[in-house]
Amino acid sequence: MLGGLAGLVGLSTVAGVLIASTVTPAIAVSGYAATGALDTFDNMPSFLQIDPLMLPTEIYRKDASGNDVVMAEFYDQNRVPVTFDQVNPVMYDAITSSEDKNFFTHGGVDIVGTLSALVGNASNGSNRGGSSITQQYVKNVLMQNCESKATTDDEVQACYSTTTVNKGSEGYQRKVQEMRYAIQLEKMYSKEQILLGYLNITNFGGLVYGIGAASEHYFGIPAANLSIAQAATIAGMVQAPNVYRLDMPNGSTTDKDGNAVNSAADGYSLTLDRRNYVLGRMLDDGKISQDEYAAAKASPIEPHITDRAQGCQTASGAEFFCEYVRSVLLTDPAFGDSDDQRAANLRRGGMKIYTTLDPTLQDDALKAISVVPAHVDYMNLGASGVQVEVGTGRILSMVQNRPYSIEDSGVNGPTTQVNYNVRAANGGGGHSAGSTYKIFSLLNWLEQGHSVNETLNGRVGPKKIDQCDGTIQNVVAGNNGNGQIGNFENNPGYSGTVYNFTRDSLNSGFLAMAEKISVCSTNRLAMKMGVMSGDGSPLDTTNFAYNVLGDQAVAPIDMAQVYASVAANGSLCPSKAIDKALDHDGKDITPQRTCSPAMSDAVASTAAYTLQGVMTGTGSGAQIGDGVPVFGKTGIHEYLHTWMDGSSTKVATVVWVGNVEGDALLSDYYESGYQLSRIRNSIWPAMQGAANAKYGGDRFPSPDSALTKNVLTDLPSVIGMTVDQATQTLRTAGFTVTVGDQVNGVEAAGTIIQQDPGAGRVAAGQTVTIRPSNGQGVSVPAVSGKPNDAVNALRGAGFGQVTTACTAVDSATAEGTVTGTDPAPGSVVARGSAITVQYQAKTCGSRP
Repeated sequence: MLGGLAGLVGLSTVAGVLIASTVTPAIAVSGYAATGALDTFDNMPSFLQIDPLMLPTEIYRKDASGNDVVMAEFYDQNRVPVTFDQVNPVMYDAITSSEDKNFFTHGGVDIVGTLSALVGNASNGSNRGGSSITQQYVKNVLMQNCESKATTDDEVQACYSTTTVNKGSEGYQRKVQEMRYAIQLEKMYSKEQILLGYLNITNFGGLVYGIGAASEHYFGIPAANLSIAQAATIAGMVQAPNVYRLDMPNGSTTDKDGNAVNSAADGYSLTLDRRNYVLGRMLDDGKISQDEYAAAKASPIEPHITDRAQGCQTASGAEFFCEYVRSVLLTDPAFGDSDDQRAANLRRGGMKIYTTLDPTLQDDALKAISVVPAHVDYMNLGASGVQVEVGTGRILSMVQNRPYSIEDSGVNGPTTQVNYNVRAANGGGGHSAGSTYKIFSLLNWLEQGHSVNETLNGRVGPKKIDQCDGTIQNVVAGNNGNGQIGNFENNPGYSGTVYNFTRDSLNSGFLAMAEKISVCSTNRLAMKMGVMSGDGSPLDTTNFAYNVLGDQAVAPIDMAQVYASVAANGSLCPSKAIDKALDHDGKDITPQRTCSPAMSDAVASTAAYTLQGVMTGTGSGAQIGDGVPVFGKTGIHEYLHTWMDGSSTKVATVVWVGNVEGDALLSDYYESGYQLSRIRNSIWPAMQGAANAKYGGDRFPSPDSALTKNVLTDLPSVIGMTVDQATQTLRTAGFTVTVGDQVNGVEAAGTIIQQDPGAGRVAAGQTVTIRPSNGQGVSVPAVSGKPNDAVNALRGAGFGQVTTACTAVDSATAEGTVTGTDPAPGSVVARGSAITVQYQAKTCGSRP
């Protein structure tokens, strides 16, 4: 008791200052300036920084009519700020009557109430009570300012402790400082502004803050429609928000025996008593009539709880896209300087985020992806699709087969939180790209000045690949397993052009390309275009020959921006999900995404031309047939994953189907009438076709002449080689070989004695025909002189069929002179072949 009295004496001087400051501020300044108490009071901070309210962040999408609609919200405090005229005046009457009946007459501090509280507290050691609405507003502002900067639960609790301490000297000091702020606020703001500020900031139980959210949460109506009883109920809550809350029908608190009270069963007894107290105060103050009081008091409390859901589960049909947007808000520096700051801004910053999602394409994509079941027993089956706008990078659709849920449904459950379209930091971590990764070999080939009509030896066989670490990897392109890198459906390969390798997705052909362009340069080109490993690590940490065939896991969204860049004449536009972002003040804080050249026009146009050829090859099953030009690339990685990537000049589409986890073979199972390894041919045309129908598409530019020219190469001579030696030599040089029939030759049987075309500079990739000796040939000897002598000489050489052919010449001798043979001397013919001796004579009347 002595301590309480000492506290009362200690505050008496301040009380006098408050009286003077509140009632006659001028006297306080002039008459009491010399007093130490007033000096102390005046030296306290008087300017209260009122930070922006902690508001939910709202993420918007377009509806089918093009209107912006809220897709999801995130908040620490459920708050719906209202203006003064959006609140039923009865609410102002209820709160002032119950909390501060002199609100409209005092200068920030209710002297009578404060002194009464001081006297009461002096006897019990407490510092509670006596706060005006302005003081309560100050306390809420201080707490809000503190909590808005807190990043942990402990820091939030510390904010509460420091702004509500009621014991000892700290309690007195806090109370006096509140008064100082309150007096100054009354000089700066109108009563209506302070009253509205208080109602917008104060807590009404749980996460419900502000009169706008309270009226909607507890009664399902806007604050403008509150009845007398409802207003009194809400006004009564501010004294003990979590005790008087109405959204806990099983009881919001317990009695001394541990029994639940203030429940639906007891008619919310505690809240009811408090409401009736408020109604009585309103009656006493003349704010309501006796009849209104009686009617309101007789009415039961009937809450209509309307929860304000938060999180991406509210983004129906676009939950995974919503989660991607949320990940951007948590990681992009545009939304805060640190992880903690961005997390706080998401839940407290009151941002408005307008996204890129196209409602038509999203709906059509959801239908397209539905051919893949959400759950099957035989494998952990996943499927996803993503579309981006060419030239901007705007994400237009993002879907997958398995529905979204915040609950963990297990390894192969019917729902998931994992986004299969994005990297591990935000989702699933990507998937082995298969042959869709060959786009990087194609672009690398073109960037290094090679033509797509250059011919290489794409047959199965040994290849030597530069791994970029000073070693050469010897690999075998083959189809018999045992570590060999095979072709799809055991294609033996061929010597052909890069254009045809791409059209047919020939693994052995791309390994042949890798013999000329290193693996690491291809992987680094992919990274230059924004593609990283699905876990975010570099693609070139290690480099192996099979990298060019798409063994590394990458994210579909990364691949989409690559294919879009080819369609955009080489302009690489990072994928973006946000069109516009505004902070709580309406300031534009949209992250800046800048498109930049990733390749020359020549490379882009030639790549597009080559990839269009795929639609007549491995991509023929995904043709759309709507007349809009598209290009694409198929990919199957060991029958574990299947892809289709492609684009028009307006929209790029990437589709993946495969094992989320595990190694079940897609070729072993069918769904919706499709083999799983081919089901992409249902999804991709539907998605790309929807984009074509809405956005159209133009013809792609003509390919560059220098990058499509026929390339001459050296054709070596294989004369004198064996058939095997000649075949290997020619194939290594990039030629196709045909072995013709044996021909007569004096060389050993099997020795190549003819090739067509012959050695020299020829168009790359021609077919060369080689013919071996049969070992049965003889050479026709040269003969001269008289015909009879020549005939005898030939017969002596073993030719049994020798005839003569005479030509009459006046100047010739009567016996005749040999002029040659047919076949000519030196010709290799079969033994027993007919030989004709040609001679000239004066007359040819008789045989020699």
